[in-house]
Amino acid sequence: MKVLHVAPGDSAGGSLRQAIRTAALQQAVLSFHDDLSCGPIAWGTSRERAAWWSHIHEPRLPEEFEAFWRRLETADERLVVWFGRHAASELAFFLALADRLRDRPFDIVDVTDLQWTVTRPDGSSAVLPPAGAVGVVPTDRLVPLIETARPITTDEVEVAAHLWQRLRTQNAPFRVVTPTGLASAPIDHFDSSILEQAAKEWQKALYVVGSAMAHNCEPYMQVGDVMLLERLVALVEEGRLLADGDPRDVRACRVRLPD
Repeated sequence: MKVLHVAPGDSAGGSLRQAIRTAALQQAVLSFHDDLSCGPIAWGTSRERAAWWSHIHEPRLPEEFEAFWRRLETADERLVVWFGRHAASELAFFLALADRLRDRPFDIVDVTDLQWTVTRPDGSSAVLPPAGAVGVVPTDRLVPLIETARPITTDEVEVAAHLWQRLRTQNAPFRVVTPTGLASAPIDHFDSSILEQAAKEWQKALYVVGSAMAHNCEPYMQVGDVMLLERLVALVEEGRLLADGDPRDVRACRVRLPD
Protein backbone atom coordinates (compact mmCIF):
# COMPACT_ATOMS: atom_id res chain seq x y z
CA MET A 1 0.00 0.00 0.00
CA LYS A 2 1.25 3.48 -0.83
CA VAL A 3 2.21 5.69 2.13
CA LEU A 4 1.88 9.47 2.47
CA HIS A 5 3.75 11.02 5.40
CA VAL A 6 2.34 14.32 6.66
CA ALA A 7 4.90 16.68 8.22
CA PRO A 8 4.21 19.70 10.46
CA GLY A 9 6.13 22.31 8.51
CA ASP A 10 8.74 22.77 5.81
CA SER A 11 11.74 22.05 8.04
CA ALA A 12 10.26 18.80 9.31
CA GLY A 13 9.16 17.93 5.79
CA GLY A 14 12.65 18.38 4.39
CA SER A 15 14.22 16.21 7.09
CA LEU A 16 11.57 13.54 6.66
CA ARG A 17 12.05 13.43 2.88
CA GLN A 18 15.77 12.91 3.40
CA ALA A 19 15.07 10.16 5.97
CA ILE A 20 12.82 8.34 3.49
CA ARG A 21 15.47 8.61 0.76
CA THR A 22 18.07 7.30 3.21
CA ALA A 23 15.82 4.33 3.99
CA ALA A 24 15.35 3.78 0.22
CA LEU A 25 11.56 3.85 0.53
CA GLN A 26 9.13 4.72 -2.25
CA GLN A 27 6.99 6.92 -0.05
CA ALA A 28 5.86 10.54 -0.28
CA VAL A 29 5.89 13.48 2.15
CA LEU A 30 3.35 16.31 2.33
CA SER A 31 4.36 19.39 4.34
CA PHE A 32 1.95 21.69 6.18
CA HIS A 33 2.65 25.34 5.30
CA ASP A 34 0.59 27.10 7.99
CA ASP A 35 1.28 27.83 11.66
CA LEU A 36 -1.97 27.48 13.57
CA SER A 37 -0.34 28.40 16.89
CA CYS A 38 -0.88 32.07 16.02
CA GLY A 39 -3.60 34.16 14.48
CA PRO A 40 -7.37 33.73 14.19
CA ILE A 41 -8.63 30.20 13.61
CA ALA A 42 -12.41 30.58 13.97
CA TRP A 43 -12.93 31.66 10.38
CA GLY A 44 -12.37 28.22 8.96
CA THR A 45 -11.70 29.24 5.34
CA SER A 46 -8.36 29.00 3.56
CA ARG A 47 -8.92 32.36 1.87
CA GLU A 48 -9.32 34.25 5.14
CA ARG A 49 -6.36 32.47 6.70
CA ALA A 50 -4.17 33.32 3.71
CA ALA A 51 -5.29 36.95 3.88
CA TRP A 52 -4.28 37.15 7.54
CA TRP A 53 -0.81 35.72 6.84
CA SER A 54 -0.35 38.11 3.93
CA HIS A 55 -1.18 41.02 6.22
CA ILE A 56 1.22 39.82 8.92
CA HIS A 57 4.24 38.61 7.01
CA GLU A 58 4.24 37.47 3.40
CA PRO A 59 1.79 36.65 0.62
CA ARG A 60 0.11 33.28 1.03
CA LEU A 61 -2.14 31.80 -1.62
CA PRO A 62 -5.39 30.30 -0.33
CA GLU A 63 -4.99 27.64 -3.00
CA GLU A 64 -1.96 26.32 -1.08
CA PHE A 65 -3.99 25.77 2.07
CA GLU A 66 -6.95 24.34 0.18
CA ALA A 67 -4.71 21.97 -1.77
CA PHE A 68 -3.21 20.60 1.44
CA TRP A 69 -6.53 19.72 3.04
CA ARG A 70 -8.02 18.47 -0.22
CA ARG A 71 -5.01 16.18 -0.69
CA LEU A 72 -5.52 14.66 2.75
CA GLU A 73 -9.27 14.30 2.51
CA THR A 74 -9.09 12.51 -0.84
CA ALA A 75 -5.94 10.46 -0.22
CA ASP A 76 -6.17 6.75 -0.94
CA GLU A 77 -2.74 6.14 0.62
CA ARG A 78 -2.01 5.14 4.18
CA LEU A 79 -1.57 8.44 6.04
CA VAL A 80 1.22 8.76 8.60
CA VAL A 81 1.07 12.00 10.62
CA TRP A 82 4.24 13.20 12.37
CA PHE A 83 4.28 15.72 15.24
CA GLY A 84 5.63 16.59 18.67
CA ARG A 85 3.57 17.80 21.62
CA HIS A 86 6.16 20.24 22.96
CA ALA A 87 6.02 22.61 19.98
CA ALA A 88 2.98 24.86 19.79
CA SER A 89 2.92 24.86 15.99
CA GLU A 90 3.19 21.06 15.73
CA LEU A 91 0.60 20.37 18.42
CA ALA A 92 -1.84 22.84 16.84
CA PHE A 93 -1.21 21.14 13.49
CA PHE A 94 -2.05 17.73 14.96
CA LEU A 95 -5.20 18.90 16.74
CA ALA A 96 -6.51 20.65 13.62
CA LEU A 97 -5.75 17.63 11.48
CA ALA A 98 -7.47 15.24 13.90
CA ASP A 99 -10.55 17.46 13.84
CA ARG A 100 -10.52 17.72 10.05
CA LEU A 101 -9.93 13.99 9.46
CA ARG A 102 -12.08 12.72 12.30
CA ASP A 103 -13.67 9.92 10.27
CA ARG A 104 -10.57 9.05 8.25
CA PRO A 105 -8.17 6.43 9.74
CA PHE A 106 -4.54 7.50 9.98
CA ASP A 107 -1.33 6.54 11.77
CA ILE A 108 0.86 8.74 13.94
CA VAL A 109 4.50 9.12 14.91
CA ASP A 110 4.75 11.18 18.11
CA VAL A 111 8.38 12.26 18.67
CA THR A 112 7.73 14.12 21.94
CA ASP A 113 9.75 11.81 24.17
CA LEU A 114 12.42 10.87 21.63
CA GLN A 115 15.94 11.04 23.05
CA TRP A 116 19.35 10.12 21.70
CA THR A 117 22.97 10.07 22.79
CA VAL A 118 25.63 12.40 21.43
CA THR A 119 29.40 12.28 21.76
CA ARG A 120 31.08 15.33 23.26
CA PRO A 121 34.38 16.71 21.88
CA ASP A 122 36.21 15.06 24.79
CA GLY A 123 34.84 11.65 23.79
CA SER A 124 32.30 11.34 26.60
CA SER A 125 28.62 10.69 25.93
CA ALA A 126 25.53 12.64 26.89
CA VAL A 127 21.82 11.96 26.53
CA LEU A 128 19.97 14.93 25.07
CA PRO A 129 16.64 16.13 26.50
CA PRO A 130 13.49 14.86 24.76
CA ALA A 131 13.12 16.29 21.26
CA GLY A 132 9.58 17.55 21.65
CA ALA A 133 9.20 18.42 17.95
CA VAL A 134 9.83 16.80 14.57
CA GLY A 135 11.47 19.98 13.32
CA VAL A 136 14.49 19.55 15.63
CA VAL A 137 15.11 15.82 15.09
CA PRO A 138 18.15 15.04 12.90
CA THR A 139 17.48 13.06 9.75
CA ASP A 140 19.38 10.00 10.95
CA ARG A 141 17.16 9.85 14.05
CA LEU A 142 14.00 9.97 11.94
CA VAL A 143 14.93 6.95 9.84
CA PRO A 144 14.28 4.27 12.51
CA LEU A 145 11.01 5.96 13.46
CA ILE A 146 9.47 5.40 10.03
CA GLU A 147 8.47 1.86 10.95
CA THR A 148 7.09 2.83 14.37
CA ALA A 149 3.92 4.53 13.10
CA ARG A 150 0.80 3.24 14.86
CA PRO A 151 -2.91 3.69 14.20
CA ILE A 152 -4.45 6.52 16.19
CA THR A 153 -7.31 5.41 18.42
CA THR A 154 -10.86 6.71 18.21
CA ASP A 155 -10.54 8.14 21.72
CA GLU A 156 -7.34 10.01 20.80
CA VAL A 157 -9.04 11.54 17.77
CA GLU A 158 -12.09 12.60 19.79
CA VAL A 159 -9.98 14.22 22.51
CA ALA A 160 -7.86 16.10 19.97
CA ALA A 161 -10.85 17.22 17.90
CA HIS A 162 -12.74 18.40 20.98
CA LEU A 163 -9.78 20.47 22.15
CA TRP A 164 -9.32 22.05 18.73
CA GLN A 165 -13.01 22.97 18.56
CA ARG A 166 -12.72 24.64 21.96
CA LEU A 167 -9.63 26.57 20.86
CA ARG A 168 -11.42 27.67 17.70
CA THR A 169 -14.32 28.93 19.77
CA GLN A 170 -11.93 30.95 21.95
CA ASN A 171 -10.15 32.22 18.79
CA ALA A 172 -7.26 33.76 20.74
CA PRO A 173 -4.29 35.46 19.03
CA PHE A 174 -1.90 32.76 20.28
CA ARG A 175 -1.96 29.13 21.32
CA VAL A 176 0.79 27.92 23.67
CA VAL A 177 1.88 24.59 25.11
CA THR A 178 1.18 24.01 28.81
CA PRO A 179 1.73 20.92 30.97
CA THR A 180 -1.90 19.96 30.24
CA GLY A 181 -1.81 20.60 26.50
CA LEU A 182 -2.44 23.50 24.13
CA ALA A 183 -4.11 26.59 25.56
CA SER A 184 -5.24 30.01 24.32
CA ALA A 185 -3.08 33.04 25.10
CA PRO A 186 -3.65 36.81 24.75
CA ILE A 187 -1.96 39.11 22.26
CA ASP A 188 0.55 40.38 24.85
CA HIS A 189 1.57 36.91 26.03
CA PHE A 190 5.16 37.21 24.76
CA ASP A 191 5.64 40.94 25.43
CA SER A 192 7.32 40.42 28.79
CA SER A 193 9.89 38.09 27.18
CA ILE A 194 10.75 40.72 24.59
CA LEU A 195 11.08 43.47 27.19
CA GLU A 196 13.24 41.25 29.40
CA GLN A 197 15.69 40.75 26.54
CA ALA A 198 15.84 44.48 25.79
CA ALA A 199 18.13 46.83 27.73
CA LYS A 200 18.73 50.53 28.36
CA GLU A 201 21.50 50.36 25.77
CA TRP A 202 20.82 50.08 22.05
CA GLN A 203 20.72 46.53 20.73
CA LYS A 204 19.94 45.13 17.31
CA ALA A 205 16.26 44.24 17.02
CA LEU A 206 17.37 40.92 15.55
CA TYR A 207 19.24 40.12 18.77
CA VAL A 208 16.23 40.95 20.96
CA VAL A 209 13.87 38.87 18.83
CA GLY A 210 16.30 35.95 18.72
CA SER A 211 16.88 36.06 22.47
CA ALA A 212 13.14 36.17 23.16
CA MET A 213 12.58 33.21 20.85
CA ALA A 214 15.30 31.21 22.64
CA HIS A 215 13.74 32.17 25.98
CA ASN A 216 10.46 30.69 24.77
CA CYS A 217 11.98 27.39 23.61
CA GLU A 218 12.35 25.86 27.07
CA PRO A 219 10.71 23.67 28.11
CA TYR A 220 8.30 24.15 25.17
CA MET A 221 8.82 25.67 21.71
CA GLN A 222 6.17 28.37 21.78
CA VAL A 223 6.66 30.96 19.07
CA GLY A 224 8.66 31.86 15.98
CA ASP A 225 10.54 35.00 15.00
CA VAL A 226 7.78 36.35 12.73
CA MET A 227 5.23 36.77 15.50
CA LEU A 228 7.83 38.01 18.00
CA LEU A 229 8.83 40.71 15.51
CA GLU A 230 5.16 41.69 15.21
CA ARG A 231 5.01 42.14 18.97
CA LEU A 232 8.29 44.06 19.03
CA VAL A 233 6.85 46.48 16.46
CA ALA A 234 3.71 46.82 18.60
CA LEU A 235 5.81 47.61 21.68
CA VAL A 236 7.62 50.33 19.73
CA GLU A 237 4.28 51.78 18.60
CA GLU A 238 3.07 51.76 22.22
CA GLY A 239 6.22 53.56 23.39
CA ARG A 240 7.36 50.66 25.57
CA LEU A 241 10.42 50.26 23.37
CA LEU A 242 12.38 52.94 21.51
CA ALA A 243 13.59 52.27 17.98
CA ASP A 244 16.47 53.69 15.99
CA GLY A 245 15.20 52.94 12.49
CA ASP A 246 12.33 50.90 11.11
CA PRO A 247 11.68 48.06 13.59
CA ARG A 248 10.54 45.83 10.74
CA ASP A 249 14.05 46.05 9.32
CA VAL A 250 15.14 43.69 12.03
CA ARG A 251 18.78 43.49 10.94
CA ALA A 252 19.38 47.24 10.72
CA CYS A 253 17.12 48.65 13.44
CA ARG A 254 18.26 49.06 17.03
CA VAL A 255 15.91 49.10 20.03
CA ARG A 256 16.18 49.91 23.71
CA LEU A 257 14.05 50.44 26.78
CA PRO A 258 12.88 54.01 27.52
CA ASP A 259 14.79 55.98 30.14
